[in-house]
Amino acid sequence: MKNDYKDDKFQEFLNKIQQESWHLELLISGFAIYGLFSSLGFITEAQNSAIASESYSIYLYPLATISCKVLMVNLIIHVILRGLWIGAIGLRYVSGDIDYEYLNYKKRFKEHLKKKVGSFDKYIATLENYCSILFAVTFLSLFYIISLFTIFFIIILSTRFFMDTGIFSEFTGMFFLGIFVIFFLLLSLLVFIDFITQGYLKKIEWISFLYFPIYKIFTVITLSFLYRPLVYNLLDNKFGKRLLYILFPIYMLAFFVTTIQNIRSNYISIENNSSVYYSSPNNYFDSLEENQFVKKAAINSKIIYKPFLKVFIPFRKEIENIMLEQYQDLEPKEDIRGYRSDFFSSKKEKSVRDSLRIKYLKVFKETYSLKIDSLTVVSDFIITDINNQLGFETIISLNTISEGLHNLTISRYITSKETKTSYKENIIEIPFWYYTP
Repeated sequence: MKNDYKDDKFQEFLNKIQQESWHLELLISGFAIYGLFSSLGFITEAQNSAIASESYSIYLYPLATISCKVLMVNLIIHVILRGLWIGAIGLRYVSGDIDYEYLNYKKRFKEHLKKKVGSFDKYIATLENYCSILFAVTFLSLFYIISLFTIFFIIILSTRFFMDTGIFSEFTGMFFLGIFVIFFLLLSLLVFIDFITQGYLKKIEWISFLYFPIYKIFTVITLSFLYRPLVYNLLDNKFGKRLLYILFPIYMLAFFVTTIQNIRSNYISIENNSSVYYSSPNNYFDSLEENQFVKKAAINSKIIYKPFLKVFIPFRKEIENIMLEQYQDLEPKEDIRGYRSDFFSSKKEKSVRDSLRIKYLKVFKETYSLKIDSLTVVSDFIITDINNQLGFETIISLNTISEGLHNLTISRYITSKETKTSYKENIIEIPFWYYTP
């Protein structure tokens, strides 16, 4: 049986539910806060896995992280305000309304408090309004974040289409991509201006006429048709507008607080990349945390006790592109990279691919260069899979290396597309100590 929203019984049902909705608000907020805190670790692990496998899902995890943090901030504020509301109701049961005469303040303070503080019931009603609206705004914020990311996702897809599909030449692809991105961002800016001005572009006749088709297009792009009733119901409420003005600086303050750090030295700090002066835990297998993946390269340990060094370079699509640029005879007849079902792969294709692996590894060896201190090391690579991360591995002898601190430098040769000349690029420097037992 369908509910008729104009029916008196349904209206009575809604009125009853909205009076008791605070039970559901607290229950949902409690479970949501716990679930959001628990999911942050999972999201980080999944994001690291997506980075290692170069999956397109990597674009979804920043959305998930930001959404979780915004929801947590809103829900924590909601729980605090709702707890304050419950406490106020309990106090009203014991103490009733505020008796300004009993306080026996002077007239100046008594009149000021009556004007600014007012009735205790008014305070409870205000808290109730803010709590109810904040709970709706919490999930509305999630849709706003999703809308923002859909705009960035369209730009990413357009970049892939114009630059990576091979339909256009490099110059033509860049030209059309630039035109599309500028045009799309200008339209997005108009929608954003209308959003922050709470519908100003809809209030002027000739502007609204021009803006209407843009509005309809972005209604689909931003998925706003799913939450539009919430938006307009919020904008026609003075408490809703006031809450939006309050939340925005809170978000800005929370973002600013996360950027604050205690700088303890003028010269040394924790760095992301390994260098001859800094050893990053990400570049040593025995220092990697669970479900953490190698970013640029790694060796077995920071302290080496055996006369050999294991070096691992994770595979990146960029590596293969560089190799194909320098050695065009390695370029396949058909580029099969991307998402593809094995159902359409024949045994002949697999055998051809396997036969080219020797040549592929030879080209990789010529592309990448290893040095320990100033000594160039010649080594052979094999393809391997370490902790579900595909890459290239080699073993370097340390028999001629003296004991003490050393530095492994990994570099590669890149051919410039413009000048067709090759140059050497340093990838990473990994310091280690070598001692024989």
